[in-house]
Amino acid sequence: MTAPDLTLLTAVPLRSARLDLEPLRPDHAPEMAEALADPALHTFIGGAPLPEPALRARYVRLLAGPPDPRSAAWCNWVLRLRENGAAIGTVQATVTSDAAEIAWVLGTAWQHRGLAREAATTLAAWLREQAVPTLVAQVHPDHHASAAVARAAGLEPTEAFEDGERRWEWHRQPGVA
Repeated sequence: MTAPDLTLLTAVPLRSARLDLEPLRPDHAPEMAEALADPALHTFIGGAPLPEPALRARYVRLLAGPPDPRSAAWCNWVLRLRENGAAIGTVQATVTSDAAEIAWVLGTAWQHRGLAREAATTLAAWLREQAVPTLVAQVHPDHHASAAVARAAGLEPTEAFEDGERRWEWHRQPGVA
């Protein structure tokens, strides 16, 4: 199986049992600023909630893509709960020729319902369909819920740490499509 052409790789609409994964747009910023406003959300991921103008500017930068689109693709989605249309979080993948680093963030009001697991497994399945050979996530060692999400997405913990976070990985088996 050939690695994906990074210049063609872009977020596309995805769907899971309860979620619509919408490719990120700047006009998601007002909803997402509200969904991600709880300071407690940043306990493990660092930083602080961004106000809508700063979040919109961040989304514009993300959509502009990496400096060299031949070396990486940035794919970002907003998670929308189908039952009521609420924007509840994001998933993202930074894809290179040899791996995709994935991440997920779910507003605190929607945690502990399996929605992060559902979103991350949907993202991981899509990346595998794109022939990405390795999936990677960085998870704080005390964030047991995110570790469970990584495991559900098929990743296994490694002994490697970066900035205090454990590296989790999944590797395509040689000869398996």
